[in-house]
Amino acid sequence: MKLLPFGGSCMMLGEDEAAGDDGSFGSKSVWARISVIAAGPIFNFILAFVLALFIIGSIGHDSPVVGAVTKGYPAAEAGLKEGDVITKMNNKKIRVSREINNYVTFNQGKPVTLDFERDGESHTIQMTPEKTDSGRYVFGIAPAGTRVKGNPISTLKYSAYEVKYWIDTTIGSLKMLVRGQVGINDMSGPVGVVTIIGDAYEESAREGGGFLVWLNMLNISILLTANLGVMNLLPLPALDGGRLVFLILEAIRGKRISPEKEGMVHFVGLMALMVLMVVVMFNDVMKIL
Repeated sequence: MKLLPFGGSCMMLGEDEAAGDDGSFGSKSVWARISVIAAGPIFNFILAFVLALFIIGSIGHDSPVVGAVTKGYPAAEAGLKEGDVITKMNNKKIRVSREINNYVTFNQGKPVTLDFERDGESHTIQMTPEKTDSGRYVFGIAPAGTRVKGNPISTLKYSAYEVKYWIDTTIGSLKMLVRGQVGINDMSGPVGVVTIIGDAYEESAREGGGFLVWLNMLNISILLTANLGVMNLLPLPALDGGRLVFLILEAIRGKRISPEKEGMVHFVGLMALMVLMVVVMFNDVMKIL
């Protein structure tokens, strides 16, 4: 066990060494090592899926049905109406209502070809989200809040969509960070996450009692678990994704990169991640104060 659990709470025998004892990590084939390293993020996604089963099985999925259209905004001017079911945005299938806002957020100000169904007939419209005074881009629609419960097959399918939604959200947020559309101040670390969980708990307890608290805590758990899986797969030193890069290079070259050199790269990456973590935690504390 590690004294400081940064990047994980344990280290495998021979993880940063060349082949040694038969039972050590370094003595295994490159594909066996790839499987072991990839298993962590993969099981994050599996856990997120299992948690999603409880939510979708209990209350169903949020169907992309339009609940209200605000006059004067792009959706109203394009002819969208209450009760319409949105099916695609720029040929991207929309399966849950939250994907609509996500698409607008991650494609700020870009024109959208929107497909929807009304009374069993398919329609297509063009519109461009409008920027509000707060800096958000909106169509001027609100979801109906319709939850649809299906059979066991539907539950499995929409549980997978739930995990995919959070994976897409994480990847989209990272893209915005790289493009400079959001900054480090918009990121949250452990302190920020605890604050979010505390706020969600208090609001849920106040509005709906134990069942709503349970649902919201599960939802946050899915978000954090899927987020962790994506972050660990990033090809950055010290993360599982960074280790996978070295292992894939080894598989291509047929020769292992020097463990000392690889270890140095991961050490530098770990130091950089720790500095980032300190900065993010400082920002979290300042937000509270």
